[in-house]
Amino acid sequence: MADTSINCTGRRKTSAARVFLTAGSGQITVNNRSLEAFFGRETARMVVRQALEVTEMADKVDIKATVRGGGITGQAGALRHGIARALTDYDENLRSPLRKAGFLTRDARMVERKKVGLHKARKRP
Repeated sequence: MADTSINCTGRRKTSAARVFLTAGSGQITVNNRSLEAFFGRETARMVVRQALEVTEMADKVDIKATVRGGGITGQAGALRHGIARALTDYDENLRSPLRKAGFLTRDARMVERKKVGLHKARKRP
């Protein structure tokens, strides 16, 4: 177990999250705001908390994160990815449940670019 802060990065679509995890009481701060203030949608908050709930660490660690780029859903996914990575650095025994839940895998899906002569990526005129 680590006594100091653990620093990890999570990514999703065009969003990137830097996560700092320390032992604590369960406070989550995103861009110097509380989780509830930063993410208005309950689904985004649930996505962020998923990795903590799977490992039952929600009330044992404090998380301070900075998120940049993308939209709300991408930022929530990036934060979940970063938290999962930080938890594995905090305790190697948490790797197995996080891997089974799929939180350690970087979701490689990106928006497909628009092509010349088409209205969108695949929509024909």
